[in-house]
Amino acid sequence: MSFCLGMKVADGLVGIADTRVTTGTERITARKVTIHQHRQHTMFLMTSGLRSVRDKALTYFEEVIAQSDESFDRLYKAVNAFSAQIRRVAKEDKKAIEESGLGFNLHALVGGQFENDGEHKLYLIYPQANWVEVGQGSPYVIIGESGYGKPLLDRVLRYETPLELALKVGYLAFDATRTSATDVDFPLDIVLYRRGTFHMAEQRYTAEELKPTSDWWQEHMQKMVNEAPAGWIEGALKGLDSIPREPSHNCDL
Repeated sequence: MSFCLGMKVADGLVGIADTRVTTGTERITARKVTIHQHRQHTMFLMTSGLRSVRDKALTYFEEVIAQSDESFDRLYKAVNAFSAQIRRVAKEDKKAIEESGLGFNLHALVGGQFENDGEHKLYLIYPQANWVEVGQGSPYVIIGESGYGKPLLDRVLRYETPLELALKVGYLAFDATRTSATDVDFPLDIVLYRRGTFHMAEQRYTAEELKPTSDWWQEHMQKMVNEAPAGWIEGALKGLDSIPREPSHNCDL
């Protein structure tokens, strides 16, 4: 499983991807995000699913980009091109994969901006190679382990959230996932895009580098739980207090 998070806010895009890959009983570290930058063609691509499907589809896509990049003046056209490679891999390998007992599984997130895009874009691609655009109403999507970080994102993240705060919330969503899911872990790759710049910045972080933030969050969560209003709990406890306690029995052997 993976944790790949894409966020679209007014200021730009945030992409966060873990690097743990589990194959049977083995765990390895592998990059799950790639970046393409060429003049005013700027995008990142993150994937979650079968590594073999991902590697083959991405290899085919890189060849298409090298040959046809100039013909993509909007990001959705590059998304269509990657979707076509997923269908190509499905025709070649899906039957054999399913006969081996596995599902043909590849989700992808593509974010960026090309010269004729009025704004930065974020797309979610499904294993069937169809896609949806992520909009302002729900400004993020997670592929892979989605359940642990979603509550925090739903409570805090809005389209108007500043880019810096979106990155912070995104990291805390990853931290919640890493804490609960054994197949998600550091190192962590982060990609940032500021609207209209046609330039992406990327950075890899280790657990040690981000430990102060994780420790601070853990400490303050415990403090906030202790300080949360709890007058309603007294009513729940009254039912226990009205029950006579059974006398304890000491047995001498």
